[in-house]
Amino acid sequence: MSVAQEKKYEDIHFVDSTRPVWNYSLFSEEDVANFQRGTHYRLYELFGSREITVLDKKGFYFAVWAPNATWVSVTGNFNDWNTQSHPLYVRLDNSGIWEGFIPWMPKGEVYKYHIHGFRGRKMDKGDPYANFWERRPDTASITWDLGYQWNDQSWMETRAAHNSTKAPWSVYEVHLASWMRPDPNDEERYNTYGFFSDRLVKYVKEMAFTHVELMPVTEHPFDGSWGYQGTGFFAPSSRYGDPQGFMALVDAFHKEGIGVIMDWVPSHFPYDAHGLFMFDGTHTYEYADMRKGFHPDWNSYIFNYKRGEVKSFLISSARFWLDKFHIDGMRVDAVSSMLKLNYSREEGEWEPNEFGGDGNLEAIAFIKDLNETIYRDFPDVQTIAEEATDWPGISRPTYTGGLGFGMKWMMGWMHDTLDYFKLDPIERPYHQNKFTFSMMYYYDENFMLPLSHDEVVHGKSPMIYKMPGDDWQKFANLRALYGYMFTHPGGKLLFMGNEFASTSEWNYKTELPWGLLQYESHSGLKDCVRDLNLLLRREPALYECQFDTAGFEWGDLSHRPECVIVYRRKGKDPANDLLVILNLTPVVRRDWKVYAGGKPAWKEIFNSDKKQYGGTGDVYNPEILTSLVDKKENRYEINLHLPPLGIVVLK
Repeated sequence: MSVAQEKKYEDIHFVDSTRPVWNYSLFSEEDVANFQRGTHYRLYELFGSREITVLDKKGFYFAVWAPNATWVSVTGNFNDWNTQSHPLYVRLDNSGIWEGFIPWMPKGEVYKYHIHGFRGRKMDKGDPYANFWERRPDTASITWDLGYQWNDQSWMETRAAHNSTKAPWSVYEVHLASWMRPDPNDEERYNTYGFFSDRLVKYVKEMAFTHVELMPVTEHPFDGSWGYQGTGFFAPSSRYGDPQGFMALVDAFHKEGIGVIMDWVPSHFPYDAHGLFMFDGTHTYEYADMRKGFHPDWNSYIFNYKRGEVKSFLISSARFWLDKFHIDGMRVDAVSSMLKLNYSREEGEWEPNEFGGDGNLEAIAFIKDLNETIYRDFPDVQTIAEEATDWPGISRPTYTGGLGFGMKWMMGWMHDTLDYFKLDPIERPYHQNKFTFSMMYYYDENFMLPLSHDEVVHGKSPMIYKMPGDDWQKFANLRALYGYMFTHPGGKLLFMGNEFASTSEWNYKTELPWGLLQYESHSGLKDCVRDLNLLLRREPALYECQFDTAGFEWGDLSHRPECVIVYRRKGKDPANDLLVILNLTPVVRRDWKVYAGGKPAWKEIFNSDKKQYGGTGDVYNPEILTSLVDKKENRYEINLHLPPLGIVVLK
């Protein structure tokens, strides 16, 4: 019997209709060659389980890559988990692809691949390309389709403007399970994608965030990994419903003009028996050399970026979410660990590359191809690197030697800023460099400022308890910190709960402490964050030139003892310029003099000391007096009242 080589799903070659599995193929010779070269980026249309019709018989076609296997069969409830009754056929081209068509197989059947692998090892594996999995702790894949009627045409036609680096970016980072639960004391229960399509979408819109970032919703077996150790790279988690439910959630966000970013993890995977590890009895998806193939930090395994089939698998996964689920951006996790051969390894635990360096050349090539492919096929989305080293050019184009990401998390800003704000105001005059240092290297990359989940777990304390002083000062400090973040150049990211000052560290087993919103200080902070989002959206000076040297200018750094800092944010039109003044001590500064050129009149458009936000409401500037002090330079003296531990924005 020959193997069909027709890629368009239209032609059938010879099929033995008397066998429970028919010898049938969706692969062309070109498909196989590109798969092996690492240049096939639509594998989700070929591998896995596909519902098709052959000889007027509806059923499911199965294809899996197991190059070291001697036997692969499909098992499930449909055949009482019989490992012998439904064997797949191995292609005769040494591709390692096993495939076949099972007529009458219905949608919704659970299945696994039974594999006789290297050295006779026998194992039962989930489908690496499955679109739907059983809900954990069960581990089988499920036959499914991805049919869905999208209603986001308006968003898709205009999202290039929303997702541009010249647009406002304010991202709400969410872990779905623990944002809100049906029972906050029952970690085994989850809300549905439908619930989030209503409640979460309304909340994010109410808070005026421009984007939501979902911590990994790709299928994963262990809740405690927060989704970062995945087994299903082509499936949204069944904890919350089926794939169409997740599509409807994305659709609902888009309907409200909110972009959806998802965390994606091509850096490592767990050793669960049903997953990718030792897939056909040996190291198939991971490096065989554990100096490159094992993650000591996470007790997990590293993808073999040198292997063409693995590279095709990973880039197809990224493309799948953009193509089939209309995702607007990919936040790529743990990029540092991919780039560095010596990441978390001591001397003698790693081997230099062929040039004697510590860079993983194969991972670097993979990342460049990933970004080139995404921006070629989806130019209206963004890729964002979670990368913590000083590796150059993370968010620079590949044709200039960069890695090609659209943005990079600004971890240095986050660490320096939190270190500064943790200080007692008495100490702050001696550490102003921590506040100002970010602008020394800001223009090296397109930066996103993250106050993420990693900063409120593992004993780091919630945001409110990082702040010094009594309760009033803690909230005032936090309002000032958020005001600084939203007026600093770059994208912004705030983890759920930070917006209303959660008083407990994030715990994935429960839900956010929503009851805190009954207290004015917490509800006031929430209002402050909402208004900062609205300010960001409303004022072009805060985003039009956010990655350009023309967008920022220091105004006054000469008042260290008083901890008063002034800077100017600029857009394309000088008429839209903003002045930002921070007073980072608990002392009221009345009749404070600020000097700025170009404009004789200013008005206060934001004040973090507003009573609605939990401030005093006593220190504000209804009318601002100015006087010309240098006619030649068109320079004015501006007379202001500065609230304690506050930020004021003028226009």
